[in-house]
Amino acid sequence: MSKTKKNTGWRQKLHEIIYEADTHAGKMFDVILLCVIILSIIFVMLESVKSIGEKYHDLLDKAEWIITILFTIEYIGRIITVKKPLSYIFSFYGIIDFLSTIPKYISLFFIGTHALVALRALRLLRVFRILKLARFVGESNQLLKALRASTAKILVFLFTVIVICIILGTVMYLIEGGSDSGFTSIPRSIYWCIVTLTTVGYGDIAPATDLGQFIAAFIMILGYGIIAVPTGIVSAEYSRQDRKIHINTQACPNCGAEGHKDNAEYCFKCGHHLHEH
Repeated sequence: MSKTKKNTGWRQKLHEIIYEADTHAGKMFDVILLCVIILSIIFVMLESVKSIGEKYHDLLDKAEWIITILFTIEYIGRIITVKKPLSYIFSFYGIIDFLSTIPKYISLFFIGTHALVALRALRLLRVFRILKLARFVGESNQLLKALRASTAKILVFLFTVIVICIILGTVMYLIEGGSDSGFTSIPRSIYWCIVTLTTVGYGDIAPATDLGQFIAAFIMILGYGIIAVPTGIVSAEYSRQDRKIHINTQACPNCGAEGHKDNAEYCFKCGHHLHEH
């Protein structure tokens, strides 16, 4: 076997593991990646709690650096396994992967910005690739079929709400953390965001700054729109429950495009063969 074929072989194998979730290795990689992302977010939250942060600061910092290095290696791996790296770098997930990796390095030059690693919550969006397994319809009445078919979308919606709360809660902690408004840690800020987003509004925590109040108003308005989403998901699925969805996790090894139909042989975007030999 020539050197060129060997290089292509390991790149193809690595591409299948990193980009695709239809294989056993790909699913395992995605699950491990999601677990590491969740751990990283938990570490950042715990560090923002004063009593825990002071006692375990060094340990949490080392753990966060280890995770950051792992994400850096993964990011480089994603770049070198596609023939058109810029297609991945400037893609939706490519930008998210970069934003989730860079904050820890920025914290070396700007104190306090390490809390922005909570942006890694956006990487949880990759769990949607695994939820493909939930797209099935049983032999029950039409309403039950619609509810079951909507499960994946509702889970996607809930994950999106969680991501929004984590991001906005972190932003509010950065804005209001130095005041006496009650935003003493990221978990308490996320709690406030959930209460505000669901339009409950206990009033135990309230922003004091103009920017914080502006963001709070935005979250309140956003909450009214979010409340109607689950009903819309089920209604839409009810009206099209007989439509079969043919989407897999096959990623093009040339341009990185995803969302191909089942049994597709060529990329819908660049025309490259999806299964290189």
